[in-house]
Amino acid sequence: MRRFTLSVFTVLLGASTLLAQSKPADKAASAKPATKASTAAAAPAASATKSTPGFDINALDKSVEPCENFYQYACGGWRKNNPIPGDQSRWGRFDELAQRNRDVLHEILEKATDPKAKRDALEAKVGDFYAACMDEKTIEQKGITPINEYLKQVDAIQNRSDLFKTFAQFQSKGLPGMFGFGASPDMKDSKRTIANVGQGGTTLGDRDDYLKDDPKSVEKRAKYVEHMQKLLELAGEASTAAAADAKTVMGIETELARAQMDRIAMRDPKNRDNKMTRDELAKLAPNFEFVAFFDKTGAPGFTELNNTSPNFFKQVNALLESKSIDDWKTYLRWRVIDVAAPALSSAFVKEDFDFNSAYVRGTKEMEPRWKRCVRATDAGLGDALGQLYVAKTFGPDGKERMHKMIVALTDALRQDIKDLPWMTDETKQKALQKLEAFNTSKVGYPDKWKDYTTVKVARDDYFGNRLRTITFERNRNLQKIGKPTDRTEWGMTPPTVNAYNNSSNNEIVFPAGILQPPFFDRNVDDAINFGAIGSVIGHEYTHGFDDQGSKYDFEGNFKNWWSEADLKAFNEKTTCIADEYSGFTSVKDEKNGDVHLKGRLTLGENTADNGGVHVSYMALQKSLEGKPHRTIDGFSPEQRFFLGYAQVWCQNATDQSLRELAATDPHSPGEFRTNGVVSNSPEFQKAFGCKAGQPMVRENACRVW
Repeated sequence: MRRFTLSVFTVLLGASTLLAQSKPADKAASAKPATKASTAAAAPAASATKSTPGFDINALDKSVEPCENFYQYACGGWRKNNPIPGDQSRWGRFDELAQRNRDVLHEILEKATDPKAKRDALEAKVGDFYAACMDEKTIEQKGITPINEYLKQVDAIQNRSDLFKTFAQFQSKGLPGMFGFGASPDMKDSKRTIANVGQGGTTLGDRDDYLKDDPKSVEKRAKYVEHMQKLLELAGEASTAAAADAKTVMGIETELARAQMDRIAMRDPKNRDNKMTRDELAKLAPNFEFVAFFDKTGAPGFTELNNTSPNFFKQVNALLESKSIDDWKTYLRWRVIDVAAPALSSAFVKEDFDFNSAYVRGTKEMEPRWKRCVRATDAGLGDALGQLYVAKTFGPDGKERMHKMIVALTDALRQDIKDLPWMTDETKQKALQKLEAFNTSKVGYPDKWKDYTTVKVARDDYFGNRLRTITFERNRNLQKIGKPTDRTEWGMTPPTVNAYNNSSNNEIVFPAGILQPPFFDRNVDDAINFGAIGSVIGHEYTHGFDDQGSKYDFEGNFKNWWSEADLKAFNEKTTCIADEYSGFTSVKDEKNGDVHLKGRLTLGENTADNGGVHVSYMALQKSLEGKPHRTIDGFSPEQRFFLGYAQVWCQNATDQSLRELAATDPHSPGEFRTNGVVSNSPEFQKAFGCKAGQPMVRENACRVW
């Protein structure tokens, strides 16, 4: 769904989201320390965007037959009437909901900014954070000064030991380095948390951006070098020096990319499971000054860790020797400037937008400042703002309604597993054991909120506020090393329009933000809700049994619970899904070549979509037993179920964003999340009277769960 950052460590947690990874509207949302800052004075609080119903009859395009192109049939009217706003690179019905939530947060924050008003501690903290972000005048006056102390630290580096100490100090504040370090549950013993190191160090969206030779990749690299030069010049470098430094950084990042596993390989927990001692890590990559690094991170002492990408450290070990200290200082200086650019003066902000948004994703104009500042506040103080959001929006019946749906989906998936023709009874019992062990209690908001008392927020220090909130989170994460895993924590804030499955915790999680139309609407019939939020629940459940989630047992441990024959059958069925989606064309481009989906990259989400819809349909049928089948708006309950599912995915997108997402996003675009599922569904084909040979009837339909 919306931005649940899949860094190496969220991948380690086995977290799989429902909705497409949205474009990073600001770098704060993508694990970087500051959001963009541009427009002038604070905008008045907007009234909440008008809510749309869970099912919209006007969204249909009845000029198209549902069995020919169900996505266009269900969404054609909506797509025609909802062009992409200028400040977005794509726009869908879940974006509409996210905007409504953002409007609510905007109203909360505008009221909380007044220091003369009667504010409690939460309101004061989030209000001052938001006020600092909205204070463009102060940000403009400060220019580049917020990062001067960090650039001076880079300048002071004399040797490799200094370099790694600086990497560690920067990383503790959320500033980037060349590799990742943090805490995650032990893959083989999820009840305990251990240290992890993993690959990193690149700036572009994907390793292949540095390595592929197709025309668009070559163009992107050239644009990136130009972008680096412009930002380095804004930071004070002469044009000739900035051009040379940009080439130096490009050379280092290309080698770092060459050392990285690709996204498909990183999805497999087998590749990420490499526990070793600190001494073994030091022998693996002796040029990494790990003693100096770990000492400066503030992490507690530890003797063992998991290395998610050993080959990366082997290859970069040689790079550390072949590149001079001055080259590494140039690299680190660039990384600081890049990550800070959206929070500096307007010239930095504009250049950051021109490359990362306008060029990479096709966004026509920058978002209004208040949107970026709302998002930054949610990213930095999510539990504080989340408490205010929940108090304003989430009624006491929200959890109860959702839990009833979860029970219905649990019953349906239980029956589905029992009825699987391709799985033996022995493996079925293991699958059922895992299903019964799922934690399904995380609905709406956490039972225990984070305490931000120690986080200093100043009304005139936006960049500093961002670093202090990230420092707080980084320290919270590192202090988990060596302790029992805290399974009460949430990976999303309450206003988030998203949901996720966490394999290490064997849990499914549904923030309050998603429990609204078009996902859940108390004013529509059950068929629509089962098609929408029911399929969301089914989707997250099925993640526990997709090609990666299925490798974790009922306790969240990376452990095989399959018989050899069942695993072979399972792999054959998931291969069917992967091959199907690899055949979908995301961008048609005669000049540069069509862009196809990566079936193996999107396999987990596509498996979850197909399985989620199937089990939710089963749950609907169970709920209809003994009840009259009412026709509403000319559609049967079965037809409305599939319309409810499809209309969640109505969206428009720029070709640039589709191209970027095809390379980086484990989710398919809305068109294929819809048509890919229904073309595999005999229930859909029966509901709409589809016949063999029509596009929505696959000759070799795929089904796993």
